[in-house]
Formats: sequence, structure tokens, C-alpha cells
Amino acid sequence: MKAYPKALLFCSLFVCGVIPAAAQSSVTLYGIVDSGVEFVSRAGPENGKLFRVPSTTGSLPSRWGFRGSEDLSGGYKATFVLESGFSPASGTLAQGGRLFGRQAWVGIESPYGTLSFGRQYSTTYIAVLENDIMGPAIYGIASLDAYIANARADDSVAYKFSARGVTVLATYSFGRDAAGTGNSPGQGTCAGQIPGAFTQCRDWSAMLKYDSDHLGAAVSYEEERGGVNAAVNFFDGVAPTSLSTSNGVDARLYVNAYAKFLGAWISGGWLNRRVEVTNSNSPVVTSNMYFLGARYFFTPSFLMDGEVFRIVNAMHDTRATLSTVRATYLLSKRTAVYVQSAYIFNSAKAAYGVSAGGPGSSPAAGVGQAAVMLGIRQLF
Repeated sequence: MKAYPKALLFCSLFVCGVIPAAAQSSVTLYGIVDSGVEFVSRAGPENGKLFRVPSTTGSLPSRWGFRGSEDLSGGYKATFVLESGFSPASGTLAQGGRLFGRQAWVGIESPYGTLSFGRQYSTTYIAVLENDIMGPAIYGIASLDAYIANARADDSVAYKFSARGVTVLATYSFGRDAAGTGNSPGQGTCAGQIPGAFTQCRDWSAMLKYDSDHLGAAVSYEEERGGVNAAVNFFDGVAPTSLSTSNGVDARLYVNAYAKFLGAWISGGWLNRRVEVTNSNSPVVTSNMYFLGARYFFTPSFLMDGEVFRIVNAMHDTRATLSTVRATYLLSKRTAVYVQSAYIFNSAKAAYGVSAGGPGSSPAAGVGQAAVMLGIRQLF
């Protein structure tokens, strides 16, 4: 038997012919640090004044992460994202203390779309982030539905395809909260399916979106199934409701359209939420939110935007109107300072909070609330 040099044997078995000589890869470190000082009026049952550095968000939630890809040739790429949320106020991890609680996925990008696996955003988050004027800001849609800024799922598979301005995105999760830390306040935990209960803690979502230079629209649907320790919270002051069986459903339908002209961006839409707890003594509970906002660049460095939200929950007899406005000055391409203010009007039984900046700031039922934040945002 002919003896081969050890180096040649190692090459033939493990390296040569496995790793293409021309393969190119890249890894990018990126992030957002967004913080400031906030004032909230009539906070808590005593209607006290509250001054704080918000724990969770400013104009955008703070995060850092790694994004990478490797060219596999033939139009194929291996991609991944590891993204960690944190609180600038205390330096602690967000998302229940997870290291990569915002995103942690790996996938393959091809001419036919991207297929990815891991902890990923649902289409609810994507549709709001890319189409809504305020997005997941401290005063905005997340003030009335905190899940919007936390719409992500563990153990998920996602497929995305984009062509000629049209984007199709679908996600499926076998257990939306595998780590058992919860995804939003009052939602409880829902770790995953058990034998004989395939749909327990399942989450699936789908989105169809169109974008052009002047017009765009998005439709997104997400459905969460119940499970052991799961709950639903309408964030209106009514106590969370158990969603402990796999037949329980918490669904959101989001519709948005926008137009851009003469330097202005106008966006509006509707969010419908439907909760079925599959208990004969607990009827279906729905809420409807309507919103309209606008943004305008007065100069390349100075912009203002604002939005009005109206939410109605007939079953709970709770209603609220939130109006918010924000002025932003761009010091550079990566650094901005801003001031954002808002006021919320609550109906007699409603206790929606004006701020999504952390717990403990919601008012008593029927109380209106004002808030203002001075902040700075740094991108890297």
C-alpha cells in the first residue's frame, strides 16, 4: 500500500474540496444606544409625578449584535444574526436576561428566498418597524399593545422572498417561549408543545408587503396558541386572562398603507386583536386600533413626526386616544438628539399608559396622562 504524506491525507479528508478557495465571508458588529430622561405625569395609583431614565426604549430600543454572511457561490449565501437587547439605564440584559434575546438565527439565502432557523421576529414586528411612523418608540403603538415591540418567537422557521418591491414573509414557531422568560408583560410563559398537544404554544405569522418610491402597503397576520402558564394582557388596566390550553388563540391582524410626496411621509392603518380562551364562560374579546401619522424633513438634518392612535375594546368597555409628536435633529449620520411628547386620554374604565419606557408608570382608571422625553441616539 502506498504511503501518503500526512498533510495530503488531512487535506483530502477534511479541507480540500470542502471549503471553496474563493469563498468570501464577513461579520459586522452593529448596534443602537438610545437613552435620555423622561417625565410622566399622574403615574401609579397615587397619580404622582415620575422622573426616570427609561429602562427599555427611547426613539428605538437599544441593542447590539453581530450580522454575518458567507458567499457559497451560485447565488447562495450562509447568513446569521445574533442580537442582544439591553437597558442603557442599568446595563442589564433585556428580554428576560437572555444574551441574544432579540434575535438568534442562522439561514441560507438563495435566488429563491431566505430560509432561517432560530429565535426570530414575527411579521407583526417587521410590518410595524418598516411601515409605521413611530415604530417601536417610547410613545406609540407599543404604549397601547406592548407585544408589538416584543413580537418574536423561539424555535421558529422563517421564509422570506422579495422581488420588484413585493415582500413575502412567513414564520412558524414550535414553541414561542422555549426559555420560559415571557415575551411581553402579562403574557405569561409558553415554553412549547408536549406529546399529544402539537399546537401548544405554537406561533405562526405571515406578511405580504409592497414598497415603492411613493406608495406602499403591508398586511400581516399572527396567531399565538395557548399553553401551560400562558396568559393574555390587553394593557388597558383589566387583569390578564389565562390562556392555558392549546385551543386558546391570541391573534393580531395588522393593515398599513403609506404615501410619500413633496418631502412628506403619511402612514395609517388598523390593528385588530382577537382572543379566544375556549371557555364557555369567557366570550371572544376583541380590540381595534386605528392610527394615522406623518413625517416631514424641514432640512436634511431636522425632521418632525407625529401620530394619533385610537383603541377600542368594547368587551372591557375601555377606550383611549394617544397623540404623540417628536422632533429630531441629526448631528451626523449616526448620532441624533430628539424630544418626544405625548398625551393619552382614557375612558372611565381604561388605564392605558402613555409610556412604553418601563413598568410602574401606568395611571389609574379613567385618568389622562402626559409624558415627555429628551434623548440621544447613537448608531454603530
